[in-house]
Amino acid sequence: MAERIEQRLEDRIPELEQLERVGLFTPKEIRAVLRKASALEYKIQRRALRKEDFVNYIQYEINLLELIKKRRARIGYSFKKEEIESSIVHRVHSLFKRATGKWKVSLFLSFIVTVSKWVLVTSHLLCIKTNSFISSVAALWIMAAKWEMETRLSSESARHLFLRALRFHPECPKLYQEYFRMELMNAEKQRKEKKEFEQAKMDLGEFNYSEEILNGELARIIYRDAAQKIKGVEFRLAVLSIAKLFDFTQDLQKEILESLQTEYADDPLTWDYMARRELDLGSLKSTEPTTKQMKVSEMTQREERCCAVFEEAVTAVPTEDMWKCYITFCLERCNRKTNSEELKQKRLERTLSVFSKAHESSLLPESLYKQWLQLLLESNLSEKATEVAEAATKRFSLSAEMWQMRLQVLIQLKNDNVTQCFEEAFKHLKSKGTLPLWALWVEWSEGTNSKQDTEALYQRSLHATAPAESVTMKEKYLDWAYRNGGYKKVKRVFTSLHENRPLSLDFFRKMIQIEKEQESCKMLHLREYYERALREFGSTDSGKGFLGTKSSPRQTRKLWEYSLASCEDVAGRSGGRLHFQIHFIANWTFMKN
Repeated sequence: MAERIEQRLEDRIPELEQLERVGLFTPKEIRAVLRKASALEYKIQRRALRKEDFVNYIQYEINLLELIKKRRARIGYSFKKEEIESSIVHRVHSLFKRATGKWKVSLFLSFIVTVSKWVLVTSHLLCIKTNSFISSVAALWIMAAKWEMETRLSSESARHLFLRALRFHPECPKLYQEYFRMELMNAEKQRKEKKEFEQAKMDLGEFNYSEEILNGELARIIYRDAAQKIKGVEFRLAVLSIAKLFDFTQDLQKEILESLQTEYADDPLTWDYMARRELDLGSLKSTEPTTKQMKVSEMTQREERCCAVFEEAVTAVPTEDMWKCYITFCLERCNRKTNSEELKQKRLERTLSVFSKAHESSLLPESLYKQWLQLLLESNLSEKATEVAEAATKRFSLSAEMWQMRLQVLIQLKNDNVTQCFEEAFKHLKSKGTLPLWALWVEWSEGTNSKQDTEALYQRSLHATAPAESVTMKEKYLDWAYRNGGYKKVKRVFTSLHENRPLSLDFFRKMIQIEKEQESCKMLHLREYYERALREFGSTDSGKGFLGTKSSPRQTRKLWEYSLASCEDVAGRSGGRLHFQIHFIANWTFMKN
């Protein structure tokens, strides 16, 4: 390794000699560069390589280039660049090639984030012709083109980069979108320049303003080429949203919109866009002052036009996705703030009506029933909410979430059929996935039923839930027993459950904490809890841990540390004998393993 580093340092000597000879660096600075380069070389030659070391090395080389550039500008010396800068650039490329072979994209992106001035990377991006890594990251091409356009003000260079990028990524939507945006930005820039020159009555003979560029024809060509390769409504909508940012693209917008309606007439997203478009159309353009009532009336008309398009859409495309678009729009308008009670009421009635229509068509998505019920409850339509909740569980009888939602409605309304509904739910559902329902039932029972009924529910839940889910119910049972029956009760519950596997570490921790809270903390009981916990979770051998999985050494050590820390607290009151015993066992266990 030392020989390799010495060779790399010797390779730097010609460029350093040139730096000193032409007066860009002093001999002292040359020695400092050598020391720093030596340290950086040693770091990237280690057996355990780190990405940060390569990033720091590359950053140092670029900072060196920046310093050379400033020194050249100060003394006015522009020669010997081939011997000096090119050598450094070649070294940067070599570092990239080596590092990206190991860390791929992550190193390049980390480097861009770390180095604020990445002019060098952009300038020499195309020089790395053999590096397939560069060709595989479309985002980097976009960043490079953006820099050429915005920093160097070179639309030609940006266009060249986009065209090269599309050779590697011919079906990348993001590349086409940004290329499309760049051409429109360039057209807008030239239109403004031409207008300013014309206003100043300057001769435009020496300026070459292409009508194709000024009218956005290059962007149109890009769109048409992309539309043949990239299918889907999302891409066209993204391009259309970009075109709408420029006031000279009306014809282009019309073309995109027509292709959208022709090729994707059955796509819900097309209808959704066409409906929402009505909000932006037909606004009052009069300069006369408008009253509050006039504004409300206008907004009402626009929303009604939107809904008219949606009504046509759910007839033409009767799918869950189409109804979801319609309902989402109605909910957005319903949640929109307004000072008009009339408009607010109309939005609410419209939203509830659309929910009902979708439900009657059996096309209301399961995920939207919860929002419907919430809206009904907020509107104090309790009877309707109960009906909807029942209908939802009939349609999605195997969905635990639907049953939970219906039960929450009944509990909130203090309905008399809660217990009956719980029983009905468990008839339809299997044991797996019912934990939220059992947790909800015992929680409701704690505030409604007797202690005997609640305890019977807890015991029933242990047998009805899947083994993995019963663990949570055991913890809840233990907590409830202590809150409602005190220490004696929780001790009986613990005794009845400690052999009923699977158990969790928190189950034992909870019992240990309860024991420590007692005024007469018994060391015998604490020892029992610790021994049981350690027997379950304190082995790194073939013993199974929580839910049948092996305990990791880290989990094991944390358990021992928890045990020792807890015993140190008790030791102050009880002499510390238990602490000594566990400390001895812990040390023996780790020595053994």
